[in-house]
Parts: sequence; structure tokens; C-alpha cells
Amino acid sequence: MNSKETFLNHQGQTNPYPYLIDVDRAEGIYIFDKSGKRYMDMISGVAVSNIGHNHPTVVDAIKAQVDRHLHVMVYGEYIQDAQVNFAKRLADLLPESLDCVYTVNSGTEANEAALKLAKRVTGKTELVSFRGSYHGSTHGSMSVSGNETKKQAFRPLLPDVRFITFNSINDLQQITTKTAGVIIETIQGDAGVRIPNQDFLKALRERCTDVGALLIFDEIQCGIGRSGSLFAFEQFNVVPDILTLGKALGGGMPIGALVSSKENLEAFTFNPMLGHITTFGGHPVICAAADACLEVMSCEIDYTKVERNGKLLVDLLNDIEEIIEIRRIGMLYAFDMESFERVEKVVKKCLEKGLISFWFLSHPYSFRLSPPLTITEDEMRAAAAIIRSAILETR
Repeated sequence: MNSKETFLNHQGQTNPYPYLIDVDRAEGIYIFDKSGKRYMDMISGVAVSNIGHNHPTVVDAIKAQVDRHLHVMVYGEYIQDAQVNFAKRLADLLPESLDCVYTVNSGTEANEAALKLAKRVTGKTELVSFRGSYHGSTHGSMSVSGNETKKQAFRPLLPDVRFITFNSINDLQQITTKTAGVIIETIQGDAGVRIPNQDFLKALRERCTDVGALLIFDEIQCGIGRSGSLFAFEQFNVVPDILTLGKALGGGMPIGALVSSKENLEAFTFNPMLGHITTFGGHPVICAAADACLEVMSCEIDYTKVERNGKLLVDLLNDIEEIIEIRRIGMLYAFDMESFERVEKVVKKCLEKGLISFWFLSHPYSFRLSPPLTITEDEMRAAAAIIRSAILETR
């Protein structure tokens, strides 16, 4: 049985039409299959490889930690250099009110923990989220996600969840003294890159403060440089009570992080003890990778260049009539077309030509791009040429 047959027969499948690239290796913005074909990874493994594949600083950190130790104890019992170095570096990069880090295994776990923390700190039960949102696939995070098609087969989900409209200041009145927490993607990703306006986020912050609800910013996809700054909320001058991170945080390794104040996170420590626990959260190898990733993001990424190259792609494709609208922030893009069928043809043709693009779960009329932030101007021009030819050849 070859690797394709094994993949299809013995691995659980997420959809009927996987890409089936038989990966040999990856480096920078490229993935190479076992036949030697090279692909430009213009989605970064869906906003994960923000510093490119196999960044040497991350790889070196992983190798060094493997030589010291792997898992030694469940999270929170032992002092481990990799964990404390990562937590300290992350806290130093954030506002003073976000000074305490709880490390978990994935973004959806971080959101699960955030929902629990909001309930625990406030003593309330109502959760408010936004239409079009995506916060993960576990029961709690799915409960506060907006895609009803993806949720219906798994009901009943969490009770006491209310959905309001993204960017609607009027809808914020539905956040009340009964609300424990409001969870929002700082930039809505799966809805097709929906960017809030400054007045809306400011009003949301003020409303949560007024009614005693905790404001949760989900930056699992839009954070770690993806939106053109290390954290997306920096561009709006609004600070959440709880921040969730994942995806790109590990430099290619699986991690999630719940960040809040020390005072808030102590709610998991007492009454009851072990209010939130994880066996492999904070795994030392993963934390070493995340610490190295943050070092690269802080010292090597030129955000002026990210913005310049991000805008360049729009400029190179903006004249194509079939692209109805382009939404972009940093290097997170949505390209609207007339139908899912049209998007599917373009995505498949790009793949055939050696460029990986993708689509959105909740907005299938767009194709998505989220290239590594390390992409060069020449590589961005080459990517635009492939996308242009894919659109023209599939008319």
C-alpha cells in the first residue's frame, strides 16, 4: 500500500477532497513533494508558518531542548526553563494588564479556557459572540462560532450564548450585566477577512467595562504578525481582558496560549484548585519553539516591508475584473469572486501551477491567501503572476 492509499484508508479525513500533496520537505515559503515539485505556500499552512517553514532559529531551539528533556510533568507543577522563558518573553511584549500566560496545546483549547475563565471570574454564565465568527471545533469554541452549517450536526451545544453583528455599535446594547464574556476575533478570518472600525472596537471595550463583562480577543489567526503588527489589537488601541493565541505562535509547532492578568488567572488556582488543567500544555519542546518564534518576530520581521509587500499583491491583481473585492490587512487576504465554483477552479489551477491557496469555511465565494511574512518582493510578484494566469486560464 502506497502512502496515498495509507493516508486515505487509515487517517481520519476532514473533507472528501484533500490536496494530497505528498510532502518531502519544506523551507522558507516553499513545500517540496516527493517528485521534486516545488509549491509556493501562499497560505502558510493556514496562517501558521508566519516566519516561513523550518526557520533555523526555531529548529535550533527545538534541537537544543530535545537534548535536555521532553515531558517531565503535567503543566504547572515544575519550573521548566522553556516554559518560563516563553511566558516572560510573551508577557514582555504585551500591555501590563496581560502579564500572565497559561500555555495549552492549540488555539481552540485557548478559547475553551478563555470561556471558562470569563465565567469563573465574573460568576456569570452568558457568553456573547459575533455572527460570522470562527473560534474552533471543540464543543465550547464551536458554541461561540457563527457557522450554523458546521454546528447543526453536533447540537446541543453550550446554552446561554448570544450572537450579535460584527461592527454594529447598536448591537452592543445586547451585552448586559448578565454577560460573563464577549469573544471576538480582532480581525474576523473565516468570514472572509472582516476588519472592524476603530469606533466599534472602542465602544465594545467601553460596553464590556460598563457592564462587568470580560472582553476576549481571539488572535489565533490574526495575531503573531499576520495583520501587520505583532498583535492585531495594537492597531486599534484597545486592550482586551483576555487574549488567545495559537497557530503561528509555535513557529510551526502546535501551541495555544491564554493570556490575562495574574489576578484573573488565579481563578483557576483556587476554589476549586485545578480549575483548568492540561497534561501536555506547555510542553518544553513546543515552548522552546514558541520562544524562538517570538524572538524572530521581534528582531527579524520588518513590518514596514510586510505592509509594502502586502499592498503590492493587491496592486498587482486589483485590475482583474473577475475579482469583485479584495480585503486585506497585513498579509491576510480575501479575494471575492462570483461563486464557489469559480473560486474552486482558480484554487485548483493555482495548485496545478505550483501555488497553494485555499478557501474559507464560512465564505466560500472568496479564495484566501496568508503567505509567510518573510516573502520577498520578487516572490510576491511571481505569486501574483501565477494567480493571474490561473484566473485567466479557467474562464
